[in-house]
Amino acid sequence: MLLSLLTSLWLWASPAPADTISDYYTIETIHTPPGLTAETGALTFLPDGRLAVCFHRGEVMLYNPKTKIWKLFAEGLHDPLGIMAISNRELLVMQRPELTRLTDTNGDGVADTYETVADQFGMSGNYHEFAFGPVRDSKGNLYISLNTASNGAGIRDELRGRYDSLGRPGRMYACVPYRGWVMQITPDGKVKPYASGFRSPNGLGFDAQGRLLVTDNQGDWLGTSKLYQVEEGKFYGHPTSLVWRPGFPEIDPLTLSPQTLDSMRTIESIAFPHEVMAHSPTQMVVDNSKGKFGPFAGQTFVGEMDFPHLLRILPDVVDGQMQGSCVPFFAKGGSNGTPLRIGNNRLAFAPDGSLWLGQTDHGWLGDRGIQRIRYTGGTPLDILAMTLTPTGFDLTFTQPVDESTAQQLANYQVRSYYYEYHRAYGSPQKDVQVVPVSAVQLSPDHRTVSLTLARLQPRRIYELHLGKLTGNNGQKKLMNQVICYTLNRLRTQAVGRATN
Repeated sequence: MLLSLLTSLWLWASPAPADTISDYYTIETIHTPPGLTAETGALTFLPDGRLAVCFHRGEVMLYNPKTKIWKLFAEGLHDPLGIMAISNRELLVMQRPELTRLTDTNGDGVADTYETVADQFGMSGNYHEFAFGPVRDSKGNLYISLNTASNGAGIRDELRGRYDSLGRPGRMYACVPYRGWVMQITPDGKVKPYASGFRSPNGLGFDAQGRLLVTDNQGDWLGTSKLYQVEEGKFYGHPTSLVWRPGFPEIDPLTLSPQTLDSMRTIESIAFPHEVMAHSPTQMVVDNSKGKFGPFAGQTFVGEMDFPHLLRILPDVVDGQMQGSCVPFFAKGGSNGTPLRIGNNRLAFAPDGSLWLGQTDHGWLGDRGIQRIRYTGGTPLDILAMTLTPTGFDLTFTQPVDESTAQQLANYQVRSYYYEYHRAYGSPQKDVQVVPVSAVQLSPDHRTVSLTLARLQPRRIYELHLGKLTGNNGQKKLMNQVICYTLNRLRTQAVGRATN
């Protein structure tokens, strides 16, 4: 009796569970054709609403969401990991050896011409020399990215492109051009080395502001996974690609000290703290659904291979430079009970506003197949923006928050740290510090909480854990309680609301 009473009191005193993504979104698994090895390398939607999908074993297939019928469009490709629809009959596919144009010239639904668009880069035959893209800017330029090779396997006797032994040492290497680079292909077909210093740049995309973003995976010279805003001519940290940089001295870049390389590199805009946020970030995609996918219109979503969730990116521009935060977009299950799988390698928004995920394992941790996330209505209580101020951070929410819980200092726990830039694989969190929150102020509309922190330091990650925040009516609980802000530059003057 006493135990039952104590249990009842504990349940009554405990906070209600936070809202989950399954209260607002449902997940559907798309059936793929029997016998197909559904390691999804790329997906996109055609103008007529059909889905075009590349699979690692070389197939390009079309799927009609209305009839649920699959049709083979092309085959025989080598590890295709990127796709772009030019029209209902024409696709650009990034396969390992080249960017290829596939065209259905007679309208029978099958590609009958395979045309090389660009292959001006080297191949050593190493298994890790993946190729990603393309994405296109507003001027019609295409961009692709080239993976570095891995010392987990060797190189072939026959190479494509010039061999440079200076690019051979190291865990990840670039003995042929232009491994570890983002390449630009102009509308007239010219291929140009664009930016260097990448390890495994599996994700390329443009955000709603037209910035070229690239994700890179934790490893040697990357203490944790990162997202970069990529600009022409810049070096982003992984040194082996420097051997292919015009004018670079004829020396092994790995003989340069980490301090020298650090002074040369452009640092990440947003870091994904390892295990806190991501293990292996993948493609990014902008929510252009105009509200059909919930309250996150215009924001950038990023896939993740090893965890069953996605991430949202919340940019913040300081002194003209992008930095900002990442926050989970969990999808633990749908209202139909279907869980989100891992291995979310490729993302695409459909015309109806649903988000389609292409999943793969391809020898790593992951799953296979395709899933669809659909918004079912309602507004979750979640973080919409995180903006740096001269004294702390402004947090803007999707809905007004309860005044009493929002003003409790105990509901904001902050710690800061950094990841070391060094040759070793990954890095632990370094110089972890607890950062007290000294004051909280709530905006008149109850949508923005302004936090004053005891100290702010550049070149650190600020990891914020939020407590028992609720909506104005006390019913909704905060859906995500962890957000991480990459502080590269301090803000010296107050500005308006979040700059996305």
